[in-house]
Amino acid sequence: MSGALYPVEFLDRFGTEFAPWTLEDSLAYTRALARAHYENFQVVSFLLPRRLHQDFYNVYSFCRWADDLGDEIGDRARSIELLAWWRENLEKTFAGDGAGHPVFVALRTSIARHSLEEKPFADLIRAFVQDQTKTRFATWEELIDYCAYSANPVGRLVLDLCGFSDEERRRLSDATCTALQLANFWQDVRRDWKKGRVYLPQDVMLRHGYSTEALAEDLASGRCREEFRPMMAELCDRTEALFVQGLPLVDTVDARLAVDLDLFSRGGLTVLELIRRQDYDVISHRPKVGKAARMLLLIQALRRRLFTPRRATEAKTQYG
Repeated sequence: MSGALYPVEFLDRFGTEFAPWTLEDSLAYTRALARAHYENFQVVSFLLPRRLHQDFYNVYSFCRWADDLGDEIGDRARSIELLAWWRENLEKTFAGDGAGHPVFVALRTSIARHSLEEKPFADLIRAFVQDQTKTRFATWEELIDYCAYSANPVGRLVLDLCGFSDEERRRLSDATCTALQLANFWQDVRRDWKKGRVYLPQDVMLRHGYSTEALAEDLASGRCREEFRPMMAELCDRTEALFVQGLPLVDTVDARLAVDLDLFSRGGLTVLELIRRQDYDVISHRPKVGKAARMLLLIQALRRRLFTPRRATEAKTQYG
């Protein structure tokens, strides 16, 4: 077993052809990979029932691998090849052909236990493939469509693991996941530029007299021009509306899952508030929710969801 061997390191050591991993080693691998990552608090929170931990590790490891195959290889053509290989492993897994990669060996147990569908996994791969060739978005609608593949499947998988699969909850989850993705885009304009990507919709930029060329100049100078601020204000307002649209989801699930969902949504809304406080200038300073603010958000979420009467009848769920 290779511990927390990250995807690129794994490929360097094993390549794409190797003997099938045992189930025991595969489960240990996904567990180690999830626990080692700097965002592991988002993989399994302290409120998550222990019986779901391994399933979350397995799903997270699939997402982490797909993400790294898209972003960490350093060669877009090679990334496309490896993502195709990843998709083949996914198809084999759902066809019962026995893909031997540890992530898929482990993931098979979660697929069987929770009747997971192939589509959310395939949609994520599609988004990472698109990242290799599409780096600009003409319209807001085009960006929202991208989020339907890059962000929304994660929320749907979380709901499936926790025993929810109805369309209304999925719709609310989609709004929340899209909003979280967008808030991350507005927070990381500079970081995405370094990757060659611009997620600011061109129609919104044009409406405010802004352009990709202006963005390049602003990033080079380290400060935004005035046209940037109203553009970012519009994007933040639209994103906030999506958060508000998705917030009712927390009142339809078990209280412990509601804490996590509440925390994610309020965290995203806090990012938008930080952007507003710095007058929408994310060029000179990247807004970041600090440790103290994160702790306060957690305390507030716990108080709202665990220590006050529920506003909705609790549905029967595997989560509790």
